[in-house]
Amino acid sequence: MCGIVGLHLRNPELYPRLGELLSVMLGEMQDRGADSAGIAVYGNPDWSPPGQGCVSLLETGVDAGGLDAASTAVGDALGAAVTGSLVDDTLVLSADVDSEALLAAAVSVYPDVLVAGFGADLTVLKGVGAPRDLVQSWDLRSAGGWQGVGHTRMATESAVTPSGAHPYAVGPEQCLVHNGSFSNHATIRRELRSAGVEFDSENDTEVGARFVAHQLAQGRDVQTALKELCATFDGFYTLVVSDHDSFAVVRDAIACKPAVIAETDDWVAMASEYRALAELPGVENARIWEPEPEVVYAWTR
Repeated sequence: MCGIVGLHLRNPELYPRLGELLSVMLGEMQDRGADSAGIAVYGNPDWSPPGQGCVSLLETGVDAGGLDAASTAVGDALGAAVTGSLVDDTLVLSADVDSEALLAAAVSVYPDVLVAGFGADLTVLKGVGAPRDLVQSWDLRSAGGWQGVGHTRMATESAVTPSGAHPYAVGPEQCLVHNGSFSNHATIRRELRSAGVEFDSENDTEVGARFVAHQLAQGRDVQTALKELCATFDGFYTLVVSDHDSFAVVRDAIACKPAVIAETDDWVAMASEYRALAELPGVENARIWEPEPEVVYAWTR
């Protein structure tokens, strides 16, 4: 089942309200998936200082009392100052370096860490529990930014753990959320592993995310990568893929998984059901439609 939400803000006056709007959208999707949830936020200066590399880490074992020591240890490995904060159970690190360099230093200190996401201006939070409870524990309502995607999960393909929660953010500034299932994910996972791609879980969605990241790393744009995914993957799915500058939606050839898109001059939004969009400002004047099968809808900053 699962629920997806995505919000791409065009009007900078709305940036301070991103977390507030996403909180309502994600909460409305709790009935579609109440076992775990996640959110990716682009541009919240409190979590990801502008222009700095950022990483979001789970399962570090770091608590508030050990935060300074963790930041210092990663900074020593990096050779640069690192700032750390805890957002519920997520250790969020930032530094004035490339995010991949920061990630490498963090993994050297915490080799068994679960990487929730990395990239400039990006913070990824995910966990096990009811989405509305997680929104409160993250204080998502106070977050600003220009773009966010979220997911509420009803597990079907793998265990209910943080590693099985969406978004899957496996490339720099890249996130993918998914409602549905890929029937040939095992075959594609083997092919990607043979190409040197590593995996964190047995979740079928991670295969889609790794596939898209692999395509992007080879120089393809998001639209081309998603068209290739449609040609390669079997199953039923609605996907949202975001990166630092874009926001894209695609459904499979049968389009049985629900999706609604709404667009105004101030924002573009999508959700699995309209009720997640109903409180957005100006929605009464929005152009609203259901995405067509295998058509990639994409917007760029």
